[in-house]
Amino acid sequence: MNIFSIGDWQATKSSIYAKTERDVQIALQKNIRNLEDFKALISPAAAPYLAQMAALSHSLTRKRFGKTMQMYVPMYLSNECQNICTYCGFSLDNQVKRVTLTDAQILQEAEHIKKMGYEHVLLVTGEANRTVGVPYLAHAIDLLRPHFAHISIEVQPLEEDEYKLLINKGLHTVLVYQETYHEENYKKHHPKGKKSNYPYRLATPDRLGKAGIFKMGLGVLLGLEDWRTDSFFCAAHLQYLEKKYWQTKYSLSFPRLRRCEGHEDLVCDVSDKELVQLICAYRLLDEELELSISTRESIKFRNNIVNLGITSMSAGSKTNPGGYAVDEDSLEQFEIDDARTPQEIVEMLQSNGIEAVWKDWDKSLGYNV
Repeated sequence: MNIFSIGDWQATKSSIYAKTERDVQIALQKNIRNLEDFKALISPAAAPYLAQMAALSHSLTRKRFGKTMQMYVPMYLSNECQNICTYCGFSLDNQVKRVTLTDAQILQEAEHIKKMGYEHVLLVTGEANRTVGVPYLAHAIDLLRPHFAHISIEVQPLEEDEYKLLINKGLHTVLVYQETYHEENYKKHHPKGKKSNYPYRLATPDRLGKAGIFKMGLGVLLGLEDWRTDSFFCAAHLQYLEKKYWQTKYSLSFPRLRRCEGHEDLVCDVSDKELVQLICAYRLLDEELELSISTRESIKFRNNIVNLGITSMSAGSKTNPGGYAVDEDSLEQFEIDDARTPQEIVEMLQSNGIEAVWKDWDKSLGYNV
């Protein structure tokens, strides 16, 4: 798919920033919204309507997902990576200790995570195909499948047949973020490694859809480029995928730039208010979409966003391989902000009238897993 067939970056950006309050009012009055409405809802003109957007987002979320929040936790298996990325602690040009977990260490981490209460684990690695390629991932899934009801991965893009192999092993969900849809600047942020191949990464969700993945997660790295334009292209990509691979479920994440090893000066220019606006805009565009927020965000922000459209969140996360039980001091991918325990998050959710769901909630919503 050529996502830029919808229009070039600058023209799309200009279109978003040209939206008026009248465009926002029209979008808010609709029951079914299109991409032009989404442009209006993420535009600067929508800022005065944030309270109305939040109320609608809350109502739609409760209608579709009820008073539940899916809980998950990442398990970092390796920080080895062959890419150079301008925003990541795992970047190849960082002269740091590299770690890849052994079988015994994977099971040690799993035991700790199980004690935290989790049935849903997200396996994360750097992009180092020779070290943590498909054989390593397949073996890790074999090790962990008896212990978890739901296994997801966030790793390097793979081929269709490789995804099929992992799905047959028990893989449920794959997260693959484009980082930015600005094709010209994509190379600037990814100067070396397989990740620098923009078209290959852009086509990854298509390979996932063809492979028959149950659920895939999309997203951009907010703050890397203009967040409104990037988010529009991500929404357009999502709608294309939903139409073509209609049997697959979809989720969306909202990672903001965070300081990390080698990139301590990174600053994200997406404000909390703007992120709330974006989350609500996605909910108003797509009632079925799962929306996820991670521990990158602050306690205050996460406490408030749970009632405004978010349906999935991590808690007690470590972003370094072996961080739970094996090696607490290994290299982190990025700094977390909300360091509360899962139990503290559950208590916060309960105080908001929300039930934490530890297992895959697709079953409770009537889906066949």
